[in-house]
Order: sequence, then structure tokens, then C-alpha cells
Amino acid sequence: MANIKSQIKRNRQSEKARLRNKAVRSEMKTRTKRVLAAADEGSADIAEQARLAIQRIDTAASKGVIHKNQAARRKSRLMARVNAATK
Repeated sequence: MANIKSQIKRNRQSEKARLRNKAVRSEMKTRTKRVLAAADEGSADIAEQARLAIQRIDTAASKGVIHKNQAARRKSRLMARVNAATK
């Protein structure tokens, strides 16, 4: 347990950030899973699902939850799966 005032505050801030990041990351993963499920089913709304997933990935990158290169990689792999499923 921290006994220095600044460290106690830092721990509080870190916990808040962790919960925020967890929510963003969870939403991003959920949207991605929906796209993959739609791709497997051959669903008609796959383009809309992909758009929403990419939007969440970009949001996570802009907030610093994930690195911009990781965001690019996730989007690339996601679109490769979508394009393979629509052919």
C-alpha cells in the first residue's frame, strides 16, 4: 500500500484510466466479433458492421488504448476477412 500522497493519487488515476481503457477495448472486441460472425453467416449488413468496428478501432487508437500500428493491423486483417467472405 502506498503511503506517499502523490502515489496514492497516481493509483487512483491509474485505476480510473484502466476502467476507461477496458470499456473501450471491450467495445472494440465486441464490434470485431460481430463482423466476423456476420462474415461467417454471409449476412447482408456486413459492410455496416465492418464500418462500426473500424470506427471503434480508430477511437481506441486515438484515445491511446491501442497503438496506431496495432489499429492499422487490426483493420487490415478485419477487412481481409470481410473481403474473403463477400467473394
